[in-house]
Amino acid sequence: MKVHLIGICGTAMATLAAMLKRKGVDVRGSDQDVYPPMSDFLAAEEIPTYTGYHADHITGDLDQVVVGNAISRGNPELEEVLDRKIRYCSLPEAIREHFLWGARSIVVAGTHGKTTTTSITGWLLTHGGLDPSVLIGGIARNFGESGSSYRIGHGRDFVIEGDEYDSAFFDKTAKFLKYLPDIAIVNNVEFDHADIYADFDAVALAFRRLVRLVPRRGLLLVGADSSGARALVGTAVSRVQTFGTGEDVDWQAHDIEPTPDGTRFKVRYHASPFGIFEMGLVGAYNVRNATAAIAVAHEVGISVERIAEAVRLFAGVKRRLEVRIWAVFEPRSASSCRRVFQADFAKAFAGADEVLIAPVFRSTLPEAERLSIPQLIHDLSCASQSARETQSIDDIITTIVREHRPGDHVVLMSNGGFGGIHRKLVQALGA
Repeated sequence: MKVHLIGICGTAMATLAAMLKRKGVDVRGSDQDVYPPMSDFLAAEEIPTYTGYHADHITGDLDQVVVGNAISRGNPELEEVLDRKIRYCSLPEAIREHFLWGARSIVVAGTHGKTTTTSITGWLLTHGGLDPSVLIGGIARNFGESGSSYRIGHGRDFVIEGDEYDSAFFDKTAKFLKYLPDIAIVNNVEFDHADIYADFDAVALAFRRLVRLVPRRGLLLVGADSSGARALVGTAVSRVQTFGTGEDVDWQAHDIEPTPDGTRFKVRYHASPFGIFEMGLVGAYNVRNATAAIAVAHEVGISVERIAEAVRLFAGVKRRLEVRIWAVFEPRSASSCRRVFQADFAKAFAGADEVLIAPVFRSTLPEAERLSIPQLIHDLSCASQSARETQSIDDIITTIVREHRPGDHVVLMSNGGFGGIHRKLVQALGA
């Protein structure tokens, strides 16, 4: 089988390409900008990747084309696919067709916390001997020598991060609706993705639809500390278990205390002691994530002793809870370019010592809807934050090269290539 991915350099698309290749599929793809780290990842996986979109990339020997959700009408490759009526699908449809129909699908959803919870769940099942397949929207340190966003196993379980964002230009419903959940986790439900959801009710509707897909014999795990998630309980046809730190839950995390290496906590199941756990992550938020994963591990038959050992050995997700000093942000995604999160961004950068903001990528948005960088800089400055507006990638690099000190951490935040700043900055620093 020969498959071409349009928009291959997105994290999820690149990961799908790698998984398909490991399954024996002849896979290749293209993207407007082939940039690290995804281009490096694809090169390491020996997946041919074309720079730029061209109709001649769509050849007659293709069995299937996967269309990324950033691709829209007018893309030369997409137009060629439609003109020639070549079989095409979205990324979540491809995952479903190639991996999920024969699996016990464990879908981890929620408007935040998905990547960490998916990583913990996948690791618990791996350490527990079930040999699952895992697909994550980040790099889990426990998989592979230097971490990985996926794992191909030979067991029946497939643990997948369930994204509520839309699927493709021809399918504006949430990705997770294609993932055939046998077990579903909903950590929380809050308003997000203002570009595709009009309000909180629209987000909640997507999650209600997910809940309705869990079969009668399946299990829904609901984060009861989130009012939005808790409201889903009455929607389910399947068995339901709740988790959180409150009293009236099935899986209760309690006696949470910091340790020199992370966090220690206890778990009750149906009000009876279940186990004592230690992990390298910090905070009640991650305790909730771990509690959901513990509930899944118990459901699939792993002993509490093995679960506790796996929790202790969980190494975390790259770029999660790492020290940040320089925060370099490009408002690029459809949500981050919008004014609706203006006040939230001012709070989000509170932990950084230096904040550099690149121009808003989607400059065609009406000014009333567009994120105001001058206002963001003003709000950060009023909170005694060192924050600057920048005019170009070169401006950012020059500032960091001139002002950095040994040991500084630089976090580059964008959902795109960010003008190749990663490689340019490393070269400029002589690293």
